[in-house]
Amino acid sequence: MNTNTYSGIKPNHLDYCQFIIATHINYTQTYMADHHPVFSHDAINRYLMEDDVSPDAVWAKVGDAIVRSENACLIFDDTVLDKRHSFKIELVRRQYSGNEHGVVKGIGVVNCLYVNMDTGEYHIIDWRIYDPDADGKTKLDHMRDMFDAANTQKKLPFRAVLMDSWYATKDVMMHIDKAGKIFYCPLKTNRKVDDSQGKNPYKAVSELDWIGDEMLRGKLVKIHGFPMDYKVKLFRVAATNRTEYIATNDYSQDSAVAVEDMCGTRWKIEQYHREGKQMLGMEKCQCRKARAQKNHIGCAILAWHCLTRAARKLKKTIYALKKDLLSEYMREELKNPSIPMSLA
Repeated sequence: MNTNTYSGIKPNHLDYCQFIIATHINYTQTYMADHHPVFSHDAINRYLMEDDVSPDAVWAKVGDAIVRSENACLIFDDTVLDKRHSFKIELVRRQYSGNEHGVVKGIGVVNCLYVNMDTGEYHIIDWRIYDPDADGKTKLDHMRDMFDAANTQKKLPFRAVLMDSWYATKDVMMHIDKAGKIFYCPLKTNRKVDDSQGKNPYKAVSELDWIGDEMLRGKLVKIHGFPMDYKVKLFRVAATNRTEYIATNDYSQDSAVAVEDMCGTRWKIEQYHREGKQMLGMEKCQCRKARAQKNHIGCAILAWHCLTRAARKLKKTIYALKKDLLSEYMREELKNPSIPMSLA
């Protein structure tokens, strides 16, 4: 525990992050207060309502630890922190959840992951809360803001941008293109494209004919609604239980296998979402106020950075690290039981 905690009555972000790392099932202020030797429930609540663990604040703490690479990529995706049983928590709104394949009540978070393709290491470098009632921004707006921040403010080197079909809009794709970066993104199967140089009407990508070596090397298509002279290279990639149609502005790309490998990197952001929810209680905070929810999310992300760094050094997963905490408890209980077995 941070030794500075004893000089006052209120915890700081290190204390709260330590609680997130240590606990396994309960992430409430009450649970922390019940088990902490110093902090009361009110003190913890004051901390969450007064701190500002913003994306910029987190970046200031972890940015220098990120190993940069010209061969890196950014991955964008959003997730919904499930609050279906909550009725008075600010930021909660009904929205589509890919995990649930339907609309749920929750807090939407748009995330940006930085992946060093040389080492395979990845880091959450930015995120935005989806709150259009407060800032009027869509998830696409947040994605562009984070892209610009990574490119111009953080000055991170990267080569490509990976995103799912939700973000494959004209404005986003051309915004990335104008910045001199490469994008790879799947198109929905009903997206209208033309591979005939204007000789035939637009058709859904799922209806395209693939002739000769086009299955292996891709082909140039124009997407409906894009400028007349703007084309992308399209690849047909067989994914698990489905076929994906991947669009890229990398005209030199001529390997469907390489495209499949590149797009396979997108699973890293899904892994981050699972780790944040399952291991760090990112969606378990029950505070009603928006500021407290945002600070809890920010602290969970700081804790994720800490656990991930430790896991890499020990060549383990963060799942294994948290399981080890319970293993130590089990060994100690078997050695010196708190409740000795007795039938007498």
